[in-house]
Amino acid sequence: MNKLDQIRIVLCQTSHPGNIGSTARAMKTMGLTDLRLVNPLKFPHNEADMMSAGATDILEAAQVCDSLEQALVGCSLVIGLTARRRELSHQAGSPREAAALAITTEQQVAFVFGNETSGMSNEELIRCQYLAHIPANPDYSSLNLASAVQIMAYELRMATHGAPPVEEPKNPYKRIKPATHDEIEGFYRHLEQTLVEIGYLNPAEPKRLMSRLRRLFTRAGLQQEEVNILRGVLKAVLEK
Repeated sequence: MNKLDQIRIVLCQTSHPGNIGSTARAMKTMGLTDLRLVNPLKFPHNEADMMSAGATDILEAAQVCDSLEQALVGCSLVIGLTARRRELSHQAGSPREAAALAITTEQQVAFVFGNETSGMSNEELIRCQYLAHIPANPDYSSLNLASAVQIMAYELRMATHGAPPVEEPKNPYKRIKPATHDEIEGFYRHLEQTLVEIGYLNPAEPKRLMSRLRRLFTRAGLQQEEVNILRGVLKAVLEK
């Protein structure tokens, strides 16, 4: 199996169709084919076709999604590309480390890129289990969207076709049956509902409780069976 076939590139709220075309070109040069677009401002578009430089097959196969959650269905690992560090961010590493992590994961892996101007929002970042930072000039860290995709795509190709890493990275997401993104999101909704029902979470003043709980369970690298157990516990709590 070609490990690159399980890699999904997700672009969120892309403003310029040319960046979508350039992304398709970056993907095709490195052997990636799965492109998902979350609420692009303009797509399909002639500029996207032109900037793809012949990678129109990637554009034609691209799936346009109404939400990030829809774009991530079926993924067991979600990696966000961001230049900004946040107080509650998850484990983070370089594109090379993220690529090594991705290719040791048995199911679908999504790499998520934010809007060209504002990058990834807090709401988008919270759905990621790992963050990748491209080490750039701290005095000028602005990187074109397609360029960021090209760097990540190159590292993925090197991880699958280049020399093997000296030491295989520890991968908590490498499971016999890892929980998929949609299964984990279902668990978080169930958890939040339960906490509200028992009076532990005030929906009017939630503060950062759910964000901290997401961080806790992300570190665990939940298996499908473990999610089922946790949801069984929540169901029993609600029944009481």
